[in-house]
Formats: sequence, C-alpha cells, structure tokens
Amino acid sequence: MGATGLSSDTTEYRARLAEQTDPQIDSWAAEMMRDVAIRRGVVRVVEDFREAARLGELEFERVFASGGGSPATIGRDAQGRLMVPAVSLWALVPGIRSQVDDGRQRLIEYLVANFHELVYV
Repeated sequence: MGATGLSSDTTEYRARLAEQTDPQIDSWAAEMMRDVAIRRGVVRVVEDFREAARLGELEFERVFASGGGSPATIGRDAQGRLMVPAVSLWALVPGIRSQVDDGRQRLIEYLVANFHELVYV
C-alpha cells in the first residue's frame, strides 16, 4: 500500500500523520467526520470523536461551541445519544484546538481510531 500513499497499519499511519502540517491534519479530520457521518451517521462521529479526544459530554459541548457550532443545535437522538447537525461537525476541529493544548494530538487520535474507515472513503 505504500506506493499508493496509504498506510498498511495504524502504527505507520500514525507516523505519517505526525509528519503532516496542522492545516492538513485539520482538513483530514473534518473530511473524515463528514464521510463517516454520511456512511455511519452523526451519532457515530460524535461517539468516536468523544472517545478519541477524551471528552465528556460537557467538554464536547464546549469544544463544539468554541469551534463555531451553535450550542442551540446540540441535542439527543431518540435513544438519548448526544448529537449535532452533520453540517456543523467541522466545528469540532477548531474547537478542540482552542480548548486543549494537545488538540493536534487528539485530532490525530481521532484519525487513527478511524483508520479502518479509510477503506470506504
């Protein structure tokens, strides 16, 4: 897979991500969120991001709002799971960078956690 630019495993992928610029990491994270939301739903993105970024619900809401997402649009689905509008997922990227010192690393963790999604996108 190396010739195509893809990584063969998460260790190699993490190493390649570490070599990228901040704007590239941000772009890939936002694109991953969009693509996973289309394929698996917004709730999956929210849950995956919260886990990878180590965010509780209140921290997630703060990250979302500080990145430009409207706090009034944060809600829950019929099962009570936290969700936001799909068109606002991008706000998590600038939001995590503004709220924690290791925002870049948390975005990388999100990308690595979704490594197997790359096959579908």
